[in-house]
Amino acid sequence: MPFLSEQCDYALNFTGSARQPRRQLSPTSLDLFKAHVLERWNEGCRNASQIFREIKAKGFQGQYATVARYTRRLRVAQGGVGNTDRPDHPPPVVETAKPLTPRGAAWLMMRHEEGLDDEERRQLAQLNEQEGEMGQAISLTRGFLELVRQRQPEELDTWLERAAASCLSAFERFARGLRDDYEAVKAGLTLPWSTGPVEGQINRLKMLKRQMYGRANIDLLKQRVVVRT
Repeated sequence: MPFLSEQCDYALNFTGSARQPRRQLSPTSLDLFKAHVLERWNEGCRNASQIFREIKAKGFQGQYATVARYTRRLRVAQGGVGNTDRPDHPPPVVETAKPLTPRGAAWLMMRHEEGLDDEERRQLAQLNEQEGEMGQAISLTRGFLELVRQRQPEELDTWLERAAASCLSAFERFARGLRDDYEAVKAGLTLPWSTGPVEGQINRLKMLKRQMYGRANIDLLKQRVVVRT
């Protein structure tokens, strides 16, 4: 069985379909109830205690202080408390989308498009329209994901040439690493085998050694490795 390189095995595991689900919001998160808070606020309700009681009846399990902090932000957005120059009917507060961070952009490009919502599709379309070094980095990333997910070993050489000629240091280093393990990487894109189970056993062995460091000899370590505990 050919050995798969660390780089290719990591890419296959990271971009494969078996991925941890996204974190789900819990009833203690105000995000689930912000639509109601904004609606009541724009209707003229400025009583944080009243809003807290209303969303608590809807299932909110967080603290009153969370709601109070959020309503203070809404007051600031509408001019603050005690501002005599503000109109009797201040403009409604609209919840804006959070800005896309570099980490969020990278994760967005890694995900399967069928799992994106409308806002994420819009953000991804904007990313794909970028030019210059940013556009080149996005194109190389999407190209590598495609050849790994679709198992296209015939496209590997073309992608390596593109990465080496890109003048982007991160991609140049990555391409050099893939070339150093070229045969293993090519096998990883061609063959169905994976070193995933072996890596799992190595991780388990390292964990046992760290747990027993300085407190046990090799005989006990052997017993714990052989007999699953």
